[in-house]
Amino acid sequence: MTSFLLVVIGFGWIMAQAYGDPSLLYIAVAFSVGMNIASYWWSDKLVLKMSGAKPMLDGGEFSEIHNIVENLAITAGLPKPRLYIINDPAPNAFATGRDSKHAVVAVTTGLLQMLNRAELEGVIAHELSHVGNRDMLVSTVVVVLVGFVTLLSDFFLRAGHLGGGNNRDNRAQGIFVIVGIVLAILAPIVATLIQLAISRKREFLADASGALLTRYPEGLASALQKIGQYSRPMIRANNATAHLFISNPFGKDGTISKLFMTHPPIEARVKALLGR
Repeated sequence: MTSFLLVVIGFGWIMAQAYGDPSLLYIAVAFSVGMNIASYWWSDKLVLKMSGAKPMLDGGEFSEIHNIVENLAITAGLPKPRLYIINDPAPNAFATGRDSKHAVVAVTTGLLQMLNRAELEGVIAHELSHVGNRDMLVSTVVVVLVGFVTLLSDFFLRAGHLGGGNNRDNRAQGIFVIVGIVLAILAPIVATLIQLAISRKREFLADASGALLTRYPEGLASALQKIGQYSRPMIRANNATAHLFISNPFGKDGTISKLFMTHPPIEARVKALLGR
């Protein structure tokens, strides 16, 4: 989070120097804070809408998953989150919401059909751990900062002119313009890499916390192995929300570099859970 703040402030300062307008730095920081607050407050509604999730009624075919969530929430000392269902054959799940009192857990129909009770408990414990660890706050802030850095970069590159007034021929300002262009190209990449690194770390943490919650790491490990064997992407897979899911919604990562993965490899997560 400190790295993100430094990226935003540093890039804002370079822009201020390139344009010869110190107020741009203050505008950049204020705008990023405002975006953080707004996205944090409405993050659950945005994510549910983008994922096509619908409220999961208690009872009937969903009685078992409601019982699992309620029991694990009591064990974790958390309020029972609202449950949502996503009509998708791909097995996956995510948690969102601004705090434990407004938490939401969503699962796909494919997940309910594929996993047994012990495996479902492992997945739900993982998602409740995200709630308990306040990962939703972290992920929301990270997503907004990445988006803000990208917008800032795009604005800088699309500007019709850089600098102005009597400073146009100033050599120092010319240097700042060059540095600003380089940062405008590299900053979104660096910000995204930081976002992905944070996402991977929080997944490992949620796996460990979930295993402690159920006292049965084999359940989550088995669930992850089954989920990892499903190679097709989700119907409404989205880059903006990919990091929230328990597994990559775009399917197997293939040969993609680990630096650009939203999740740790399934094999590494299973190995960590089973202590192999």
